[in-house]
Amino acid sequence: MKQKQWPRHRFTALPLIKKHKNSYAFAKTTKPPKLSHFNPSPGLPSSSSLDLSAIPYDALVGIAAAFTLPDLRAASLVCRAWRDALKPLREAMVMFKWGKRFKHGRGGVKPNLSKALENFLKAAARGSILAMVDAGLIYWEMGKREDAILWYTRAAELGDPAGQCNLAISFLQANPPNTEDAIQWLYKASTAGHARAQYQLALCLHRGQGMEQSLEEAACWYARAADGGYARAMYNTSLCYSLGEGLGKSNRLARKWMRKAADHGHSTAQYEHGLALLSEGDTLNAAVYLELATRAGEMAAVPARDALLEQLSATWRDRVTLLAHKWRALPSSR
Repeated sequence: MKQKQWPRHRFTALPLIKKHKNSYAFAKTTKPPKLSHFNPSPGLPSSSSLDLSAIPYDALVGIAAAFTLPDLRAASLVCRAWRDALKPLREAMVMFKWGKRFKHGRGGVKPNLSKALENFLKAAARGSILAMVDAGLIYWEMGKREDAILWYTRAAELGDPAGQCNLAISFLQANPPNTEDAIQWLYKASTAGHARAQYQLALCLHRGQGMEQSLEEAACWYARAADGGYARAMYNTSLCYSLGEGLGKSNRLARKWMRKAADHGHSTAQYEHGLALLSEGDTLNAAVYLELATRAGEMAAVPARDALLEQLSATWRDRVTLLAHKWRALPSSR
Protein backbone atom coordinates (compact mmCIF):
# COMPACT_ATOMS: atom_id res chain seq x y z
CA MET A 1 0.00 0.00 0.00
CA LYS A 2 1.56 3.27 -1.12
CA GLN A 3 1.76 6.14 1.31
CA LYS A 4 2.44 9.83 0.81
CA GLN A 5 5.48 11.07 2.61
CA TRP A 6 5.25 14.82 3.22
CA PRO A 7 2.21 17.02 2.49
CA ARG A 8 2.72 18.77 -0.83
CA HIS A 9 1.90 22.20 0.57
CA ARG A 10 4.47 23.88 2.78
CA PHE A 11 2.90 24.14 6.18
CA THR A 12 3.38 27.09 8.48
CA ALA A 13 3.43 27.26 12.23
CA LEU A 14 0.02 27.59 13.84
CA PRO A 15 -0.96 29.24 17.10
CA LEU A 16 -1.38 26.97 20.09
CA ILE A 17 -4.49 24.86 19.56
CA LYS A 18 -6.66 23.85 22.46
CA LYS A 19 -7.11 20.13 22.59
CA HIS A 20 -10.65 18.84 22.59
CA LYS A 21 -11.62 15.60 24.20
CA ASN A 22 -11.05 13.57 21.01
CA SER A 23 -7.59 14.95 20.33
CA TYR A 24 -4.86 12.36 20.37
CA ALA A 25 -2.05 13.91 22.38
CA PHE A 26 1.49 12.64 22.18
CA ALA A 27 1.73 9.88 24.76
CA LYS A 28 4.23 10.58 27.52
CA THR A 29 5.70 7.74 29.46
CA THR A 30 5.86 7.89 33.21
CA LYS A 31 7.86 5.77 35.58
CA PRO A 32 5.90 3.57 38.00
CA PRO A 33 6.34 4.33 41.68
CA LYS A 34 8.97 2.32 43.50
CA LEU A 35 7.69 -0.08 46.13
CA SER A 36 9.98 -0.64 49.08
CA HIS A 37 8.12 -3.71 50.32
CA PHE A 38 5.44 -5.88 48.85
CA ASN A 39 3.63 -8.44 50.98
CA PRO A 40 1.20 -10.54 48.96
CA SER A 41 -2.02 -11.54 50.63
CA PRO A 42 -1.68 -14.86 52.42
CA GLY A 43 -4.60 -16.26 50.45
CA LEU A 44 -2.87 -15.78 47.06
CA PRO A 45 -0.85 -18.71 45.65
CA SER A 46 2.85 -18.22 45.00
CA SER A 47 4.21 -18.46 41.47
CA SER A 48 5.70 -21.84 42.28
CA SER A 49 2.29 -23.25 43.22
CA LEU A 50 0.39 -21.98 40.17
CA ASP A 51 -1.11 -24.66 37.93
CA LEU A 52 -0.11 -23.37 34.50
CA SER A 53 -2.10 -26.12 32.80
CA ALA A 54 -5.28 -24.59 34.24
CA ILE A 55 -5.05 -21.51 32.01
CA PRO A 56 -8.08 -21.63 29.65
CA TYR A 57 -7.27 -22.88 26.17
CA ASP A 58 -8.73 -19.79 24.45
CA ALA A 59 -6.68 -17.46 26.63
CA LEU A 60 -3.48 -19.40 26.02
CA VAL A 61 -3.95 -19.53 22.26
CA GLY A 62 -4.91 -15.86 22.17
CA ILE A 63 -1.70 -14.91 23.96
CA ALA A 64 0.47 -17.15 21.80
CA ALA A 65 -1.15 -16.31 18.45
CA ALA A 66 1.50 -13.69 17.67
CA PHE A 67 4.46 -15.79 18.88
CA THR A 68 7.32 -16.67 16.59
CA LEU A 69 8.26 -20.33 16.18
CA PRO A 70 11.10 -20.23 18.78
CA ASP A 71 8.71 -18.67 21.31
CA LEU A 72 6.08 -21.30 20.60
CA ARG A 73 8.58 -24.09 21.05
CA ALA A 74 9.73 -22.62 24.36
CA ALA A 75 6.16 -22.21 25.60
CA SER A 76 5.35 -25.78 24.58
CA LEU A 77 7.95 -27.04 27.05
CA VAL A 78 6.13 -25.57 30.06
CA CYS A 79 3.78 -28.50 30.53
CA ARG A 80 1.92 -31.20 28.60
CA ALA A 81 -1.30 -29.16 28.51
CA TRP A 82 0.52 -26.25 26.87
CA ARG A 83 2.28 -28.56 24.45
CA ASP A 84 -1.04 -30.02 23.29
CA ALA A 85 -2.85 -26.68 23.22
CA LEU A 86 -0.15 -24.99 21.15
CA LYS A 87 0.18 -27.77 18.59
CA PRO A 88 -2.05 -26.00 15.99
CA LEU A 89 0.02 -22.83 16.32
CA ARG A 90 3.27 -24.74 15.89
CA GLU A 91 1.86 -26.26 12.72
CA ALA A 92 0.71 -22.79 11.66
CA MET A 93 4.22 -21.40 12.00
CA VAL A 94 5.64 -24.09 9.74
CA MET A 95 3.04 -23.18 7.10
CA PHE A 96 3.74 -19.49 7.67
CA LYS A 97 7.44 -20.04 6.96
CA TRP A 98 6.57 -21.86 3.74
CA GLY A 99 4.29 -18.97 2.80
CA LYS A 100 7.22 -16.58 3.25
CA ARG A 101 9.42 -18.77 1.08
CA PHE A 102 6.91 -18.80 -1.76
CA LYS A 103 6.21 -15.08 -1.38
CA HIS A 104 9.85 -14.01 -1.63
CA GLY A 105 11.36 -16.96 -3.51
CA ARG A 106 13.55 -18.16 -0.67
CA GLY A 107 14.76 -21.55 0.50
CA GLY A 108 15.20 -23.00 -2.97
CA VAL A 109 11.66 -22.27 -4.23
CA LYS A 110 10.51 -19.85 -6.92
CA PRO A 111 8.18 -16.96 -6.05
CA ASN A 112 4.58 -18.10 -6.23
CA LEU A 113 1.90 -15.84 -4.72
CA SER A 114 -0.83 -18.46 -5.07
CA LYS A 115 1.10 -21.02 -3.04
CA ALA A 116 2.17 -18.33 -0.58
CA LEU A 117 -1.45 -17.32 -0.03
CA GLU A 118 -2.50 -20.96 0.33
CA ASN A 119 0.03 -21.48 3.12
CA PHE A 120 -0.82 -18.20 4.84
CA LEU A 121 -4.52 -19.06 4.84
CA LYS A 122 -3.85 -22.50 6.33
CA ALA A 123 -1.69 -20.93 9.01
CA ALA A 124 -4.28 -18.22 9.70
CA ALA A 125 -6.99 -20.89 10.08
CA ARG A 126 -4.86 -22.40 12.84
CA GLY A 127 -4.71 -19.07 14.64
CA SER A 128 -1.49 -17.39 13.44
CA ILE A 129 -1.87 -13.61 13.54
CA LEU A 130 1.31 -13.16 11.49
CA ALA A 131 -0.23 -15.25 8.72
CA MET A 132 -3.45 -13.21 8.85
CA VAL A 133 -1.51 -10.04 8.12
CA ASP A 134 0.45 -11.61 5.25
CA ALA A 135 -2.71 -13.08 3.76
CA GLY A 136 -4.20 -9.59 3.84
CA LEU A 137 -1.12 -8.15 2.14
CA ILE A 138 -1.34 -10.64 -0.73
CA TYR A 139 -5.06 -10.06 -1.17
CA TRP A 140 -4.34 -6.32 -1.27
CA GLU A 141 -1.67 -6.82 -3.94
CA MET A 142 -4.17 -8.91 -5.92
CA GLY A 143 -6.72 -6.09 -5.79
CA LYS A 144 -9.09 -8.04 -3.53
CA ARG A 145 -9.42 -5.31 -0.94
CA GLU A 146 -12.47 -6.68 0.83
CA ASP A 147 -10.65 -9.94 1.54
CA ALA A 148 -7.58 -8.00 2.66
CA ILE A 149 -9.61 -5.87 5.06
CA LEU A 150 -11.25 -9.01 6.46
CA TRP A 151 -7.89 -10.50 7.47
CA TYR A 152 -6.50 -7.17 8.65
CA THR A 153 -9.57 -6.80 10.86
CA ARG A 154 -9.12 -10.23 12.40
CA ALA A 155 -5.47 -9.51 13.19
CA ALA A 156 -6.27 -6.02 14.48
CA GLU A 157 -8.99 -7.25 16.81
CA LEU A 158 -6.54 -9.78 18.22
CA GLY A 159 -4.25 -6.88 19.11
CA ASP A 160 -1.62 -7.10 16.37
CA PRO A 161 -0.10 -3.64 15.69
CA ALA A 162 0.81 -4.47 12.06
CA GLY A 163 -2.76 -5.60 11.38
CA GLN A 164 -4.09 -2.45 13.07
CA CYS A 165 -1.80 -0.25 10.98
CA ASN A 166 -2.69 -1.94 7.68
CA LEU A 167 -6.40 -1.81 8.51
CA ALA A 168 -6.12 1.91 9.26
CA ILE A 169 -4.32 2.61 5.98
CA SER A 170 -6.99 0.59 4.16
CA PHE A 171 -9.66 2.82 5.70
CA LEU A 172 -7.74 5.96 4.73
CA GLN A 173 -7.44 4.79 1.13
CA ALA A 174 -11.10 3.79 0.87
CA ASN A 175 -13.51 5.82 -1.26
CA PRO A 176 -14.83 7.62 0.69
CA PRO A 177 -12.18 7.30 3.43
CA ASN A 178 -13.22 6.11 6.88
CA THR A 179 -10.99 8.49 8.83
CA GLU A 180 -12.66 8.04 12.21
CA ASP A 181 -11.99 4.30 12.43
CA ALA A 182 -8.58 4.73 10.77
CA ILE A 183 -7.41 7.16 13.46
CA GLN A 184 -8.59 4.85 16.25
CA TRP A 185 -6.60 1.90 14.86
CA LEU A 186 -3.56 4.06 14.12
CA TYR A 187 -3.54 5.34 17.66
CA LYS A 188 -3.71 1.82 19.09
CA ALA A 189 -0.85 0.61 16.91
CA SER A 190 1.19 3.76 17.55
CA THR A 191 0.95 3.54 21.31
CA ALA A 192 2.05 -0.10 20.99
CA GLY A 193 5.26 1.13 19.34
CA HIS A 194 4.57 0.35 15.66
CA ALA A 195 6.80 2.77 13.73
CA ARG A 196 4.85 2.76 10.47
CA ALA A 197 1.61 3.51 12.33
CA GLN A 198 3.35 6.33 14.21
CA TYR A 199 4.45 7.81 10.89
CA GLN A 200 0.96 7.54 9.42
CA LEU A 201 -0.60 9.07 12.55
CA ALA A 202 1.89 11.94 12.23
CA LEU A 203 0.78 12.53 8.64
CA CYS A 204 -2.86 12.71 9.76
CA LEU A 205 -1.95 15.21 12.49
CA HIS A 206 0.17 17.15 10.00
CA ARG A 207 -2.69 17.48 7.52
CA GLY A 208 -5.55 17.66 9.99
CA GLN A 209 -6.97 14.54 8.36
CA GLY A 210 -9.68 13.06 10.55
CA MET A 211 -8.43 14.95 13.60
CA GLU A 212 -7.43 18.42 14.74
CA GLN A 213 -4.24 19.61 13.06
CA SER A 214 -1.22 19.89 15.34
CA LEU A 215 2.25 20.35 13.96
CA GLU A 216 3.79 19.85 17.39
CA GLU A 217 2.16 16.47 17.91
CA ALA A 218 2.87 15.46 14.30
CA ALA A 219 6.55 16.24 14.76
CA CYS A 220 6.64 14.21 17.98
CA TRP A 221 5.19 11.17 16.25
CA TYR A 222 7.56 11.63 13.30
CA ALA A 223 10.45 11.65 15.76
CA ARG A 224 9.16 8.59 17.57
CA ALA A 225 8.76 6.68 14.28
CA ALA A 226 12.24 7.82 13.23
CA ASP A 227 13.68 6.46 16.47
CA GLY A 228 11.87 3.22 15.63
CA GLY A 229 13.81 2.91 12.37
CA TYR A 230 11.24 4.12 9.82
CA ALA A 231 13.09 5.81 6.95
CA ARG A 232 10.26 8.06 5.78
CA ALA A 233 9.84 9.35 9.31
CA MET A 234 13.58 10.07 9.47
CA TYR A 235 13.27 12.22 6.37
CA ASN A 236 10.24 14.11 7.70
CA THR A 237 11.92 14.58 11.07
CA SER A 238 14.83 16.16 9.23
CA LEU A 239 12.44 18.55 7.49
CA CYS A 240 10.80 19.46 10.80
CA TYR A 241 14.18 20.43 12.24
CA SER A 242 15.23 22.20 9.04
CA LEU A 243 12.06 24.31 8.81
CA GLY A 244 11.52 24.67 12.54
CA GLU A 245 8.00 23.32 12.17
CA GLY A 246 6.78 21.43 15.24
CA LEU A 247 10.35 21.09 16.52
CA GLY A 248 12.95 23.72 17.38
CA LYS A 249 14.98 24.67 14.32
CA SER A 250 18.34 22.88 14.29
CA ASN A 251 20.54 22.50 11.23
CA ARG A 252 22.69 19.95 13.06
CA LEU A 253 19.75 17.65 13.86
CA ALA A 254 18.29 18.21 10.40
CA ARG A 255 21.56 16.99 8.85
CA LYS A 256 21.74 14.07 11.28
CA TRP A 257 18.29 12.74 10.35
CA MET A 258 18.75 13.44 6.64
CA ARG A 259 21.86 11.27 6.65
CA LYS A 260 20.08 8.56 8.64
CA ALA A 261 17.23 8.56 6.14
CA ALA A 262 19.74 8.38 3.27
CA ASP A 263 21.61 5.50 4.88
CA HIS A 264 18.32 3.65 5.33
CA GLY A 265 17.60 3.88 1.61
CA HIS A 266 15.38 6.97 1.28
CA SER A 267 16.12 8.15 -2.26
CA THR A 268 15.13 11.81 -1.81
CA ALA A 269 17.25 11.97 1.34
CA GLN A 270 20.17 10.50 -0.59
CA TYR A 271 19.81 13.25 -3.18
CA GLU A 272 19.56 16.06 -0.60
CA HIS A 273 22.35 14.63 1.53
CA GLY A 274 24.51 14.37 -1.58
CA LEU A 275 23.94 18.05 -2.34
CA ALA A 276 24.80 18.95 1.25
CA LEU A 277 28.07 17.02 1.05
CA LEU A 278 28.88 18.71 -2.24
CA SER A 279 28.40 22.14 -0.67
CA GLU A 280 30.90 21.11 2.02
CA GLY A 281 33.48 20.05 -0.53
CA ASP A 282 33.16 16.29 0.12
CA THR A 283 33.14 15.47 -3.58
CA LEU A 284 33.62 11.70 -3.41
CA ASN A 285 30.85 10.97 -0.91
CA ALA A 286 28.58 13.49 -2.59
CA ALA A 287 29.00 11.64 -5.88
CA VAL A 288 28.25 8.29 -4.18
CA TYR A 289 24.99 9.51 -2.62
CA LEU A 290 23.90 11.17 -5.86
CA GLU A 291 24.65 7.93 -7.68
CA LEU A 292 22.58 5.98 -5.14
CA ALA A 293 19.69 8.41 -5.50
CA THR A 294 19.85 8.11 -9.29
CA ARG A 295 19.84 4.32 -9.13
CA ALA A 296 16.79 4.48 -6.86
CA GLY A 297 14.90 6.48 -9.47
CA GLU A 298 15.36 10.00 -8.07
CA MET A 299 15.45 11.80 -11.41
CA ALA A 300 16.26 15.18 -9.84
CA ALA A 301 19.65 13.76 -8.86
CA VAL A 302 20.69 12.91 -12.43
CA PRO A 303 21.89 16.37 -13.60
CA ALA A 304 23.87 16.97 -10.40
CA ARG A 305 25.44 13.52 -10.54
CA ASP A 306 26.40 13.84 -14.21
CA ALA A 307 27.89 17.29 -13.73
CA LEU A 308 29.89 16.09 -10.75
CA LEU A 309 31.19 12.94 -12.44
CA GLU A 310 32.43 15.00 -15.40
CA GLN A 311 34.73 16.83 -13.01
CA LEU A 312 36.27 13.62 -11.66
CA SER A 313 39.05 11.57 -13.18
CA ALA A 314 38.34 8.12 -14.60
CA THR A 315 39.90 6.56 -11.51
CA TRP A 316 37.61 8.47 -9.15
CA ARG A 317 34.56 7.74 -11.31
CA ASP A 318 35.37 4.04 -11.06
CA ARG A 319 35.74 4.46 -7.30
CA VAL A 320 32.28 6.06 -7.07
CA THR A 321 30.74 3.22 -9.09
CA LEU A 322 32.41 0.59 -6.90
CA LEU A 323 31.29 2.21 -3.64
CA ALA A 324 27.74 2.59 -4.90
CA HIS A 325 27.70 -1.03 -6.02
CA LYS A 326 28.86 -2.27 -2.62
CA TRP A 327 26.53 -0.02 -0.66
CA ARG A 328 23.68 -1.64 1.28
CA ALA A 329 20.85 0.19 2.99
CA LEU A 330 20.52 -0.12 6.74
CA PRO A 331 17.42 -2.08 7.85
CA SER A 332 14.28 0.02 8.02
CA SER A 333 11.03 -0.65 9.88
CA ARG A 334 8.10 -1.68 7.74
